[in-house]
Amino acid sequence: MRRAVLAVALLNLAYFVVEFTAAAAIGSASLFADSVDFLEDTAINLLVFAAVAWPAARRRVAGQVLAGLILIPAFAALAMVVHKILNPVPPSPEGLTLVASGALVVNVVCAVILLRVRGAGISLATGAWLAARNDALGNVLIIVAGLLTFLYPTPWFDIVVGLIIAAVNFSASKEVWDQSRT
Repeated sequence: MRRAVLAVALLNLAYFVVEFTAAAAIGSASLFADSVDFLEDTAINLLVFAAVAWPAARRRVAGQVLAGLILIPAFAALAMVVHKILNPVPPSPEGLTLVASGALVVNVVCAVILLRVRGAGISLATGAWLAARNDALGNVLIIVAGLLTFLYPTPWFDIVVGLIIAAVNFSASKEVWDQSRT
């Protein structure tokens, strides 16, 4: 399990740099939200890496910390959405679609790696898998937003996807919190 989460942490850190740079370059709320999510996933997987050897009581506390970490990209996404609403410029549809496609590949690879450790009975492993799954779903939405923005140049597809990513992260945080309390 430790090797799996360490590999996932490194993949997430690498793509955070790619996606954050692209989000800043094209002004995308959804890519920004997803890039912060890659950084949060790095932290989650490093926490899981460290916490696997801890006793159950300490792992429960780590699970609660994990629930808090999942909130970070949710709030970052909301902040970027507000910024995007106040500055309604559509992002580059080509950049949005291309970068989100790369993110989808990374997240599917991470989800497959984590699928093997998901049933370990540890809320931390479940949290790491949920994060990868949610990210892959978010990437599909960003790709759709990019394609729609290509057809209809408006910032609203990007804004809506940014809001959806925030909502998914709020939901995942609650699920991990609930599991860590049992």
